[in-house]
Amino acid sequence: MTHDDLHLPRSDVRPEMFGFLLIPGFALLAYASAVEPLRAANILSGRTLFRWRHLSPDGLPVAASNGLTIHPDMRLEDAAELDTLIICAGGNPAGFRDRATLTRLRLLSHGKLRLGGVSGGPYILARAGLLRGYRFTLHWEHAESFSEDFPQLDLRRSLFEIDRDRLTCSGGTAPLDMMHALLARDHGAALAMRVSEWFLQTQIREGANPQRMAPGQRLGISNRAMLKVLEFMEGEIETPSSRDRLAELGGVSVRQLERLFRQHLGCTPGTHYRSLRLERARMLLRQTSLSVLEIAMACGFASASHFSRAYRVAFGHPPVSERVPDNIASR
Repeated sequence: MTHDDLHLPRSDVRPEMFGFLLIPGFALLAYASAVEPLRAANILSGRTLFRWRHLSPDGLPVAASNGLTIHPDMRLEDAAELDTLIICAGGNPAGFRDRATLTRLRLLSHGKLRLGGVSGGPYILARAGLLRGYRFTLHWEHAESFSEDFPQLDLRRSLFEIDRDRLTCSGGTAPLDMMHALLARDHGAALAMRVSEWFLQTQIREGANPQRMAPGQRLGISNRAMLKVLEFMEGEIETPSSRDRLAELGGVSVRQLERLFRQHLGCTPGTHYRSLRLERARMLLRQTSLSVLEIAMACGFASASHFSRAYRVAFGHPPVSERVPDNIASR
């Protein structure tokens, strides 16, 4: 009987070393969903398959978005000792421009190190120029600003992507699915399944699965005409369509469309459409350096003044007040 049969520790197997580069404001859930499967795999296999370390851009303790602080136990300068380095970021990753960190990541990419990112982490990989020629994903909240910054890159709206030596994941609980895929590939489907069961993961999602629920699921709507119109609205923010066009798409009259929206959402089609456009605008204001006029145009408003008035009515303050400082300034 072999060591594998008994699930006994083996000294001849070198543990795979993971590192987690934690960016201030990182999402704790996404980080935990990535690291906990490594711990579970060690316990359930009876072997130390993985070890992991924590890093930060400046070597100092780093706070998650909920305030919990993690103390690094490895310097970024020593990250070449790792097998895999995963960047965990949240908040406003578009604002991360720390030159020392980006330079170090570029240097690390020349070795055998596998690089990854969860939630907003892929934004930082792209900022370092490390996603050219790769397919990848990131959290849907950052997708609009990312596409403005890097329109030439192959961004997917999937849960996770494993493309050669790049591992990217949309965040939330999706790292559980990505780690399942990695475990199944490298250590067998049986262990991967046991780890997923450990975390009560009764449904294991494929990487290509969508990140967001369909509008009908999110809003609790099953009417076919409404679903067609809602899906169209969410995809046509820059050039909003008229009520006549929306009614035509739904296969109903304008009066019927108005009645359906009041029945299901308590508002008119125009009010809902404007809310979608303003929410998109708020995201762009917080995560990009686009001007107020550029954002107004991208969200279907005729002028900056029209946009500013609508924004103030909806949110109680002008668009410019949404601008936030970079989470780490350039050095």
